Amino acid sequence: MSENINRRNFIGQASCAAVGSTALLSTLSNFMLTKAALAESASSFNDYKALICFFLPGGNDSYNMLVPTGSAYQQYATARGELALPQASLLPITPLNNAGRPLGLHPGMAGIKSLFDNKHLSFISNIGSLVRPTTLTDFNNNNALPYGITSHSDQQEQWNSSVPDVRSGLGWGGKAADLLASANQSSNVSMNISISGNNLFQVGREVVPYTVNSNGAAALGNYDGDFGLNPVKKKAINSQMNQNYSNIFEKTYMNVKRNSLDAYYQFSAATSGALPPDTMTGNLGNSLRQIARIINGRTTLGVKRQIFYVQWGGWDFHGEVINNMATMMPIISDAMKSFYDLLKDMGVENNVTLFQASEFGRSLTSNASGSDHAWGGNTFVMGGAVNGGRVFGNYPDLILGGNLDFGRGCLLPTTSVDQLAAELALWMGIPKSELPLVLPNISNFYNLSGTDLPLGGLMT
Repeated sequence: MSENINRRNFIGQASCAAVGSTALLSTLSNFMLTKAALAESASSFNDYKALICFFLPGGNDSYNMLVPTGSAYQQYATARGELALPQASLLPITPLNNAGRPLGLHPGMAGIKSLFDNKHLSFISNIGSLVRPTTLTDFNNNNALPYGITSHSDQQEQWNSSVPDVRSGLGWGGKAADLLASANQSSNVSMNISISGNNLFQVGREVVPYTVNSNGAAALGNYDGDFGLNPVKKKAINSQMNQNYSNIFEKTYMNVKRNSLDAYYQFSAATSGALPPDTMTGNLGNSLRQIARIINGRTTLGVKRQIFYVQWGGWDFHGEVINNMATMMPIISDAMKSFYDLLKDMGVENNVTLFQASEFGRSLTSNASGSDHAWGGNTFVMGGAVNGGRVFGNYPDLILGGNLDFGRGCLLPTTSVDQLAAELALWMGIPKSELPLVLPNISNFYNLSGTDLPLGGLMT
């Protein structure tokens, strides 16, 4: 075996040895050819862009986040029963593209209302994981449905992979990073950085997430410092890494260790700078502040594109929806407003886009003061490049037994995760022609040869 084999070549050889599918080989070949073609354009990016996936695990009851008001409020109140928020408590918004349907926000979302009113945030309505546009007849006949509808693990996987009809070990953020990684050629740190541990969203064919926490990256224990046995241990580790190994597993292990040390020192240097003052507190605030530190260190890291992942809270409220959301929604709202203000003070608000996701919405009907797993729900996207003050997608009539209700007020999505992901991928620099490499089902929702945008212009 060649002495100069590297980790990626090893993984590639191991994978190809196990491949028995012509289709898979064709997909991999197309991916490699496309990646090579995109490498030159990605490496010549003259700007910086960061995408943040903010995930709410458990299933956010998002029809109490974005609520109909006016004449439609009574439909909502009838469907939700004891879960309905009083109309007088809602924070009114006036979407620029949604004339005739007044809406309000949860009373704990004053910060998000301010972002919406100032056109820094928009909502996506009734979005979910779909194989293709789906009617109630399709649902009843089990035609082209995602697997595991209403299952936490399955729907989380599908939001992260955007592949709802087969199991996938790759995330759409990871596949996008595979195509854009050449923009960060001088960095030892992955383009994809997670503040919340391992996740599917950021896993690509080649790119894997670099995992840190709100305090930064973890150092190799007892490697640095001049006390105790640290100098001896450091010398021993350095000696191990400097050996010339013929065994491919030993060589790969030492290369990973060396690369990890290089990444740690570069990351630590990049995130040591001071930030403008901010008001973020708590676990979520500290996580967002760490993302801001990384963005602030982008020049030291040598990056032009980055993708972040952070999740917060548990939203599986089968009881006490009203009380739990009254506690948690203000935390999210205040954190989003403070984070945007910090990005603005840093001068990068137009370069950073955050999208909020959760595996599914919840039933309109009550389950002993809680709600059950459903499907379609509402989410938001924030950033200076967002076409803000709007609601994209079709906000449904919240009527029990309506043409989207497949039981107990569980609604079929009318906007797909693919459409949101496609707009964000295009903004990051993925060419329209290559969207199927990131989102295999995108042509079911979007005409790749047309001039429109997948969500009608979410991003400016």
